[in-house]
Amino acid sequence: MAVNLPDSVPTSSQKSEATNGTRIRNFLIALVAIALGVALFLGLKTETGSVSLETQAAESTPLEIALSNGKPTFMEFYANWCTSCQAMAKDLGELKQQYATKANFVMLNVDNSKWLPEILNYRVDGIPHFVFLGTDGQAIAQTIGEQPRPVLEANLEALVANLPLPYTQGSGQISAFEPSVSSTTSSQDDPRSHGAQVQP
Repeated sequence: MAVNLPDSVPTSSQKSEATNGTRIRNFLIALVAIALGVALFLGLKTETGSVSLETQAAESTPLEIALSNGKPTFMEFYANWCTSCQAMAKDLGELKQQYATKANFVMLNVDNSKWLPEILNYRVDGIPHFVFLGTDGQAIAQTIGEQPRPVLEANLEALVANLPLPYTQGSGQISAFEPSVSSTTSSQDDPRSHGAQVQP
């Protein structure tokens, strides 16, 4: 009896090529899945930082209350788009919880024109910009830029103990900021004016 064989029987080299093709396809699928997973993780991480800033701002002490309740105040000028602000959000959130009963934490979004008087008063030209206020609501010191947690913690510890702040001269990484509305009044007597003054 004769056995009928199919017209084409794959050879061992053809089987090997098919197996290699399947392996390459599976490898590419796995590589794409990993790349998408990393992109999703980084996207969520950035979004979480932004949401964290908004959440912290919503939970912060209103400025009017902070200026009148007799506690020292740590005020932060920030923006949701500020990468340095986002980078510090986790540490600041933890410090706010740690010192919640001892100090006010105020967050002012520089993109909100409501805070323009404060932006001009404290000469905010880069963010994050931090202002330390005494129990009387008067500014004690200011720092600008991304600060390491130990520096912020040392300053907060000194603030609540009513001691000189140890780290207020340095400045770290900042995001440039220019107020959307500028002050229209200027005077030649302004010490910040660098133009030549004409004496009569």
